Amino acid sequence: MTLQQLRYIVALDIHRHFADAADACMVTQPTLTMQVKKLEEEMGLKIFDRGRSPIIPTPIGTVVLSKAREILQHSDALHQFVNGVQTDISGEFNVAIIPTLAPYLLPRFLPEFISEHPKTKLNIREMQTDTIIEKLKEGSIDLGILVTPLSEETIREIPVFNEPFFVYGDQQLPEPPFIAGDLPQKGLLLLDEGHCFRDQALEICSRRNRSAIKNIEYLSGSIESLKALVKKGMGYTLIPSLSVDEHDKRLIHPFEGATPVREVSIVVHQSFVRERLLEVLRDVIIHSVPEEMRSEENYYKVRWRQA
Repeated sequence: MTLQQLRYIVALDIHRHFADAADACMVTQPTLTMQVKKLEEEMGLKIFDRGRSPIIPTPIGTVVLSKAREILQHSDALHQFVNGVQTDISGEFNVAIIPTLAPYLLPRFLPEFISEHPKTKLNIREMQTDTIIEKLKEGSIDLGILVTPLSEETIREIPVFNEPFFVYGDQQLPEPPFIAGDLPQKGLLLLDEGHCFRDQALEICSRRNRSAIKNIEYLSGSIESLKALVKKGMGYTLIPSLSVDEHDKRLIHPFEGATPVREVSIVVHQSFVRERLLEVLRDVIIHSVPEEMRSEENYYKVRWRQA
């Protein structure tokens, strides 16, 4: 078994076609086919079902491919470490960020980062949390910016700042003070399934018994779409601090007592070794947000994802 053979089967899993996988690996199709067959013979099992079109992994092959990816990630990390890239941030990196952070955070730090590090290219995509975790594990992205904790064994979290939540609205709200866990269920506007922000809002509104929430309106879209609906008198919502602009002043209401916050972090696979990049990125992000977000005083972090 060789690392090259593992690269061949991972490429074949991605492309599901021998010729395309061979092109991706820059070898001839007979070479790739022979090496895959040789690996299967050595293991005494079939990694791919060739009777399907396109080919698919066998059940045991799926397990082998998962282990192969893990081995290749660690191998690549070792090579990077040996080559001294740990202190080098130049190069091209694939970055993912959740949609409820992207429009508010990226404009704050990207101009400075690009100006100070012209040899570093960030390919940035918006993705939901579960997709970011999946892409980190398979090695198709280098790092993510999202809300933690995730409680994933193979994912390393680098906390950056704590972003407070506000109640947003002027109708269907009780009299202040607003206390997390005691907000009315009726009229609450949320993003659709899959957004971690939705789960955080539910956690804040009913910490004691989330399963008891009924009669909630679920709406697809962005935070900005929720704000627009609130301004039309259709209900209320919760918004994170960075999304507040000058037109929101009359509609935002702080929480009484400990303020609920979402912990924003940089996340990478445990095999990631570009430590200097993480340090630089964390530094430029943390200095782009208000100073109070760097504190943990009188905050409580909303845990939205079950371990």
